[in-house]
Amino acid sequence: MTLASVVQETMDTRTSEIRLRIERVRDALQHRGVEALLVPSSDPHLSEYLPGRWQARQWLSGFTGSMGTLVVTRTKAALFADSRYWVQAEAELAGSGIELVKIPTGAAAHHVDWLAREVPRGATVAVDGQVLGLAAAQALRAALERAGVTLRSDIDVIDEAWPDRPALPAAPVYEHAAPHAGVARTDKLAQLRAAMAAHGATHHFVSTLDDIAWLFNLRGSDVEYNPVFLAHALIDDSQATLFVAPGKLPAELAAQLAADGVQLADYAAAPQALAALPAGSVLLVDPKRVTWGLRERVTGGVHVVEAINPSTLAKSRKTADEAAQVRRAMEQDGAAMCEFYAAFEQSLRDGEPLTELTVDERLTAARARRPGYVGLSFPTIAGFAANGAMPHYRATPASHARIEGDGLLLIDSGAQYLGGTTDITRVWPIGTPGAEMKRDYTLVLKGTLALSRARFPRGTLAPMLDAIARAPLWAEGLDYGHGTGHGVGYFLNVHEGPQSISKAQPDATMAMEPGMITSVEPGLYRPGRWGIRIENLVLAVPAAGAADGSEFGEFLEFETLSLCPIDTRSIDCTLLRDDEMAWLNAYHATVRARLAPLVDGAALAWLIERTAAL
Repeated sequence: MTLASVVQETMDTRTSEIRLRIERVRDALQHRGVEALLVPSSDPHLSEYLPGRWQARQWLSGFTGSMGTLVVTRTKAALFADSRYWVQAEAELAGSGIELVKIPTGAAAHHVDWLAREVPRGATVAVDGQVLGLAAAQALRAALERAGVTLRSDIDVIDEAWPDRPALPAAPVYEHAAPHAGVARTDKLAQLRAAMAAHGATHHFVSTLDDIAWLFNLRGSDVEYNPVFLAHALIDDSQATLFVAPGKLPAELAAQLAADGVQLADYAAAPQALAALPAGSVLLVDPKRVTWGLRERVTGGVHVVEAINPSTLAKSRKTADEAAQVRRAMEQDGAAMCEFYAAFEQSLRDGEPLTELTVDERLTAARARRPGYVGLSFPTIAGFAANGAMPHYRATPASHARIEGDGLLLIDSGAQYLGGTTDITRVWPIGTPGAEMKRDYTLVLKGTLALSRARFPRGTLAPMLDAIARAPLWAEGLDYGHGTGHGVGYFLNVHEGPQSISKAQPDATMAMEPGMITSVEPGLYRPGRWGIRIENLVLAVPAAGAADGSEFGEFLEFETLSLCPIDTRSIDCTLLRDDEMAWLNAYHATVRARLAPLVDGAALAWLIERTAAL
């Protein structure tokens, strides 16, 4: 049997299974008298990375990307995904009968218009209200009502069609302790209650897992790559209730929580607790961070105030102690990368067979040897040549490239340390980079430098900064399809809000404030050829030398936190201005000074070579 026939047979088997699953869903729809099912990529906490139990969209479609929305009707099926996933989705959906609908951004709601157009008047669309965000549900219901379509959220069609659905994760919860957790949970709760009082709220309900982990100084491993655990929380003016599965917290930690005014309740009891709120209560919920199903449990006698979770704003602004911990974590992360890259380049010179999987294995091993390391912060992206043109590509044992010949190797990786979360992308030339590669690389680098060096008034809405990084590419008629920067947690989720340096619709919660950690990651992708993305994490700090108290207000700038050489072999120096080259040389001098004490031998020699001034 030829390799091609083996691949085809594997695809036929996989797609046949997908078709069978879709037919089971359609049988359930018919049984329920429902025309269509909406399957979002979410869980009861609206998480980005999902426990197995809520990976329904992947189970039903075969599409493994981290974002996307699936719609199944009695006769059609469509997956809605943005440009980061188009190539991947086309390959994974092939033969499944599912149409790929290309949308401009992950936040686009094209599936709503599709449903309103495809579902006949008088029919019903089903969605599991326990995993649909309140704000999204409000928009969906309004659009369907205008089309004469009913929305039902009280049935879980997936549960009927998925006989071996995974159970809830059972990993233990542990304390994030001093010195890494510098603010006591009692102080955080006091700060939260002050914000509740400002809203006139007697109660506040929180479902987002990173908010809960941050608020209570707890961590877990229920969600891959994110040190969080499944829980809800209900806080009033004197007591906090943490809804978590029994047995996940050791008795000693439960006693410490009780002493701090935090009682434990069963994870499954959260909806009933909402339903039991006394009449006259004022409940604060975040419509972007709580599900429709939970909101519906609140009775009419409770007044609901919709506003951003105060903890989301608070945790985005790292304290001075947290920033210091993150700098130390970045040093350990940078040292691990020096060790990896030095050995990797030597293996290339020795002619050792290397693949994209080799990168993941060896880079992860280098990080794991560093103090404070807990795990990866997201799946490592190692894309060589054409694979690098897929922003969220991931090599697998069944599909990966060998690293050989001439091309660009894109490596986007990060780790969780007790003192911080890292996320960094570098691109390295394999063989000899061509003139067009160098031009593309340098234009992306100019975007990274432009935003890294920017100064802006405090309170500037983060999306307004997006064009700064795109300008060098726009000037050449080029662009990229993803955002330029996302917030990053403190030993928490690698993607956090509220700030988003992107083409997102700005709102007041996205204001840039001191202490925010954000990525800077412009890119450029040539499908079938190469991909380029150069990413650092930066910390918003008061601008040096800015006039305090002037009529123009306070200004901020970025301190670059990530510590790893930016490859200079792929730079077309004729495209860099003197000030840009000076910034890059100064950055490399900082990288060399801070990492040199942490490495030796081949890693130190590599560091010195790669940080040589232009």
